[in-house]
Amino acid sequence: MARHRELGLTDREYELICDRMGREPNGVELAMFSLLWSEHCGYKHSRKLLSTLPTEGPRVVMGPGENAGAVDVGNGYSVAFKVESHNHPSAVEPFQGAATGVGGILRDVIALGARPIAMLDSLRFGPPDDERTRYLVDGVVRGIGHYGNSMGIPTVGGEIEFAAPYAQNPLVNAMCVGLAKTDEMVRAAASGPGNLVVLIGSLTGRDGIGGASVLASAELGEGDDAKRPTVQIGDPFEESKVLECCQELLAEGLLVSLQDLGAAGLTSSAGEMASAGRVGIEIDVDEVPLREAGMEPFEIMVSESQERMLAIVEPDQVERVREVCEKWQTGFAVVGRVTDSGKFTVVADGEAVGEMAVDDLVDGCPAYDLEPAEPTEWPYSNDPSLDPEADPAEALLALLASPTIASKQWAFEQYDSIVGSRTVVRPGPADAAVLSIPEAGTAIAVAIDGSGRRVACEPWSGTVGTVLECAANLACVGAEPLGLTNCLNFGNPEKPTIAWQLTRSVEGLGDACRALGVPVVGGNVSLYNETPSGPIYPTPVVGMVGEVPDPNRVASRPWEEGDQIALVGPFDPSLAGSEFAALTGSLGPGLPDPDLEGAIAAIELVRDAVRSGSVRTAHDVSDGGIAVALAELAINAGLGCEVDLGSLIARTDCSPEDALFGECPGGFILAGEHSVLEQLGGKGVPVEMLGPVAGDELRVAAGERTVALGLARLREAWESLPAAVEA
Repeated sequence: MARHRELGLTDREYELICDRMGREPNGVELAMFSLLWSEHCGYKHSRKLLSTLPTEGPRVVMGPGENAGAVDVGNGYSVAFKVESHNHPSAVEPFQGAATGVGGILRDVIALGARPIAMLDSLRFGPPDDERTRYLVDGVVRGIGHYGNSMGIPTVGGEIEFAAPYAQNPLVNAMCVGLAKTDEMVRAAASGPGNLVVLIGSLTGRDGIGGASVLASAELGEGDDAKRPTVQIGDPFEESKVLECCQELLAEGLLVSLQDLGAAGLTSSAGEMASAGRVGIEIDVDEVPLREAGMEPFEIMVSESQERMLAIVEPDQVERVREVCEKWQTGFAVVGRVTDSGKFTVVADGEAVGEMAVDDLVDGCPAYDLEPAEPTEWPYSNDPSLDPEADPAEALLALLASPTIASKQWAFEQYDSIVGSRTVVRPGPADAAVLSIPEAGTAIAVAIDGSGRRVACEPWSGTVGTVLECAANLACVGAEPLGLTNCLNFGNPEKPTIAWQLTRSVEGLGDACRALGVPVVGGNVSLYNETPSGPIYPTPVVGMVGEVPDPNRVASRPWEEGDQIALVGPFDPSLAGSEFAALTGSLGPGLPDPDLEGAIAAIELVRDAVRSGSVRTAHDVSDGGIAVALAELAINAGLGCEVDLGSLIARTDCSPEDALFGECPGGFILAGEHSVLEQLGGKGVPVEMLGPVAGDELRVAAGERTVALGLARLREAWESLPAAVEA
């Protein structure tokens, strides 16, 4: 096979590179082009779609194109945040893949000049009765906990789902939130010919070579254990030193710009900095401190060794930068300079061993038009585990025990969620985490959501529903969204069905964000998530940051004896695309379009009710429908309820099974005083009184069907996952 094909370049792309350069690239240049023209770095199958997303808003400080997005939270402070994937590395080496995924997203936020204050994660695995799934779950959860806990960054929320399409290709998406003084933030643009390029942090080794092109931009297949060398090795203690060093350098105003070294290493970081500043850049590989002897120039340029940052420094500031690095006992080396040539030059032994136009290398990657085609048949297998005619009590227990819905407390307990003393509301019963920001005199809420199952059924509707659910989670703690980040996890976009999924999903993401007035400030695309057994569910994951005026009013308290329960919102439940459908083996194409306008009105009403302090408990209705939402609230409070869904059935003309287990965006369960909940009605949003909190049993009547279960049985089912995962 031709060398360029081995590196992931097509024949046409190779010809284009030769045309741009006026010659064939040498080995160093070919390696660098293969990385920056890979899907992972070049976004060649998604760039056109991403350009359609709304990115502007009154609170946006930094948007797409920077290492992370940032929004203004007042008093001279901004919150930076981003989500990224480390899917294929985690499939090959779960502990290090997940750990370095955390390290990488932390550095994206550090590169803006922000101090990380929280982590969230969104994970997908295959069925837990599979031995490989258990191996992956164990490694990924330990890797996330190891890196975050060692860094002293709280993991405040996340989600874990299980489904067969993720069996060989898990998803590991990590989100970082950071805080910065707005006037001290920096952009990743090189400037000032004559300024020096300084490498800060760890030594450079062979770990991670080819990760962006060989591993992250192709499907997984047989023999992928051989790709272990392309998975980076992380050191959170070194990253802690790099973090503190960069914070001091920025506070003293010693850096012109800063960039992390992630995918494609020096090639990507230096090239993107030069492109952003419209300058040239020269890197002398002889000056790069190495962990391994005998590394070739191309290896040094594409190594993805972790815990490294690249800075542009004025010559008269270099000695002070060296002193700060020595103080924090982290690496320092002047490895190059900014030029006015417009070229990316690689020097070894005093001679140029690679020279490419920055525009060709960084910005010349072609952007492809997708060829979408709606599938003519359901591309995923269904493996039923529940009789669709099962008694509703049996169905509810099965739903509570299903790996996607069951309690994930066993995983959250492995993460430190309160280190740093900002966490007001921790993961668990709350729909979103709340963090105190006393520097700005406010608080923020953060949440992360995705539903590949529903997006697979209808990409536009499923993606709109994902955005609405994330906004609903924020509303339950009284937060108004300020910005959104996303990670788009899909299969091979060169296949028409995947192209259709991706196109429709991005359309839904844009439509939902425009309707909510929430700008997309950054994100990540992870494609080629499939194996010989097929693609993953299309899984757009969205993370939101919202503002909370009063962290003492977040409606995260358990309901109490005598409280009344209300269903709020235009909830029109359907079993299509639901977890009930997944368990009964009836998933398939089609999902009702959500009432976007009505759902947003409900989100605003719930947000205002929570902020008023008059609502004790607020919880959105999501996986498993109303019956599961009520069961979760009952388990959390240790108190049952007596609920009648007759008004819902009458309003929507749905079946009893739909009422109990159907799903749809726009539904909330609120609990509090009867008079307060009644006053919420009459504002254009449906409010239906369901019944009181009482006793030690969950009783839910839905027409001729009734669920009656004691709390002990509910809890036993809901807390059953650890035994399955650890078996």
